[in-house]
Amino acid sequence: MQDFFDTWRPRALAALRIVTALLFIPHGTAKLFGWPQMEMFADLQLFSLAGLARVLEVFGGLLILVGWFTRPVAFVLSGFMAVAYFMAHAGQAMLPIQNGGELAALYSWLFLYLAVAGAGAWSIDALTSAEPRRTTAYQ
Repeated sequence: MQDFFDTWRPRALAALRIVTALLFIPHGTAKLFGWPQMEMFADLQLFSLAGLARVLEVFGGLLILVGWFTRPVAFVLSGFMAVAYFMAHAGQAMLPIQNGGELAALYSWLFLYLAVAGAGAWSIDALTSAEPRRTTAYQ
């Protein structure tokens, strides 16, 4: 049974990375390109905190999607989402369910996990890694 988990752990990590990126990128495309169209993002200024957010969300999300520079990009995105949580949500109520900050908090922790765990399988990082493939549980 352990062989099953050892085989599928890097693939499950890659699936988590890919799905996270696919859910994260539209936050940036809505702000940067107006797609999907969301009224709350209609009048954002390019040179503002929201302007920085859209660049990080789109381009950082794309790097996470393909698994390129996953650890440093995920670390930056984790911090970015923590700042977003504390700036936009934490002052409204104590709990994320009360202040609407669940997504920001969850993304922050997901990206922190990716910063530590890496990209997993199916990534540019895995293809370009100088390390030989390990056969241990922690790939």
